[in-house]
Amino acid sequence: MKQVVIPGELLSEERKKLGTNVYVFDGKIYSRVLGITDNEKEMAEVVALQGMYIPKREDTVVGIVNRVVFAGYGIDINSFADSFIPKKIMRNELKLGDIIIAKVENVNELKEADLSFPRKMGGGEVIEIIPVRSPRLIGKNGSMLDVLTNGTSCEIFIGKNGRVWARDGNITLLKKAVQFIEENSYKDNLTNAVEELLKEKK
Repeated sequence: MKQVVIPGELLSEERKKLGTNVYVFDGKIYSRVLGITDNEKEMAEVVALQGMYIPKREDTVVGIVNRVVFAGYGIDINSFADSFIPKKIMRNELKLGDIIIAKVENVNELKEADLSFPRKMGGGEVIEIIPVRSPRLIGKNGSMLDVLTNGTSCEIFIGKNGRVWARDGNITLLKKAVQFIEENSYKDNLTNAVEELLKEKK
């Protein structure tokens, strides 16, 4: 049975093969990280959640189609588990590699997300960032997003799952600005610094 575990949590008192993100102390197996484990498996291992997107209800995310089956589509949302969208709720058919925007409707105890209101995005590309940096790309009342849009002339959508969808405009300049924000997210007056960066690079 799968379950969420925290660093230092006991996984097993039995002898098992050791996988990733675990350690042994006094003959018992413990988790090194926050993650997901399956205690019914013969191997003790934990799939780390840190650094990945942990879904929350009402989040809007940028997903990529990575599986097409008769009933619907597997969607990579930059989390440890894929989501699924039934074909019946899509207006347009999707194919592998298509980009969608959707809302997280529900999240179960294993942090797996159900998506709603999916919308296929025409063209464009995805820029990946550390998920916890996403709010800095939006800024207070959308201030940073406005700076990025005006400074690059790109159409931009920022997902809470660490993905930025963009098309048209100066994508190369946008990537430089996004990288700058990610590397300097802890600094004050970041919006002003990004404005200056965009002016210099234009």
